[in-house]
Amino acid sequence: MQMTSRERLLAALRGQEVDRIPWSPFLAYWWEHQPQEIQDRGQVWFLKEIGADPLLRGFATPFTSSDIHGVGYYPDSFYNPIPGCETHREVKGDDWRVQHVTPVGTLTTLSRYSAAGNTRFVVKHPVKRREDYKILSYIVERMVIEPHYEPIQQAIEELGEDGLYMPLISPFLKTPFQALVEHFVGTQQLVYDLVDYPKEVEALLAVMSERAMEAVQIAVESPAEAFITWEDSSTTNISPTMFARYIAPEITRWSQAVHAAGKLLVHHACGHVRHLLPIMAEEVTDVVESLSPPPTGDVEIWEAQEVLSPRVGIIGGIEPTHFLNLDLDGLRDYVEELLAQVNPCHYVLANSDSCPPGVSVEKFRLVTEIVRSYTL
Repeated sequence: MQMTSRERLLAALRGQEVDRIPWSPFLAYWWEHQPQEIQDRGQVWFLKEIGADPLLRGFATPFTSSDIHGVGYYPDSFYNPIPGCETHREVKGDDWRVQHVTPVGTLTTLSRYSAAGNTRFVVKHPVKRREDYKILSYIVERMVIEPHYEPIQQAIEELGEDGLYMPLISPFLKTPFQALVEHFVGTQQLVYDLVDYPKEVEALLAVMSERAMEAVQIAVESPAEAFITWEDSSTTNISPTMFARYIAPEITRWSQAVHAAGKLLVHHACGHVRHLLPIMAEEVTDVVESLSPPPTGDVEIWEAQEVLSPRVGIIGGIEPTHFLNLDLDGLRDYVEELLAQVNPCHYVLANSDSCPPGVSVEKFRLVTEIVRSYTL
């Protein structure tokens, strides 16, 4: 019996039987470079047009929150003012300077836009001194997090059986520790501070953890059936020991709340994860998303399945640079070899993490053709 895309994706994410392997391209960085007439028709239209199974990752949150990142990942309607805090933004060329001014001090974030990558990244983190941890704690404690289900409900209704809508579950976009690594402190400084000021770092993490859990409890009451956390997990910026101590327990806690509501949690892990996999296998999450072979990642999909399966599923497999650089014949051989070696149970085929702008539409269609001719 032929499944709808929504049925196929949910079954795959739950490790249940499917009629065929789902194929759910990740269009990050590719989509924004397409002609405006294509963008105007929307990603769901495009994914259906190429015969894929639309899996909409992190397009929104089931809550409004306060923008403490200073980067503005979502429209202003997703953000609430922070009581007791003034926010000032200054844009000069590609640089975006954001100040959070509080009675206990000021934090300043400088981010820069990259036209080549079509993304904004932090170039100067706001937490630089011991005292800054207390300032960030002050801000986090006063974040306003409120249910915001209407856009989620509308998106799910519009999508119907054509795919699966998977909103973001954390007000920090990811776990508190990973947020410190990427947005607030930076890897090197955080390692030093954990040695020099462990009490201040741990106190901030405790505050962030409770606010994140508050958002999770709001999220699971939304109509969404699955959620994602943008962890960007990789041993290029954290050690397995840090991951086991600070990140896996947080994701397990979230997963338990999500499972109590009968829903699913997906862990985005787009980097080098070979040495994190044994820990991920124990963290109670349902699926690891954007898992990539070398050179973007450091593990083949079938190798990861040996560690994670059967309880934890995988989304990913098509390495981005191969997706870009292989010709059509080479891509066919690559994808067919991948499908010949993976366990099709609890698996969704995707290009891992992102898609280079130069990938042609013909390549997406070719993968659709391969998947539909593949026999389970």
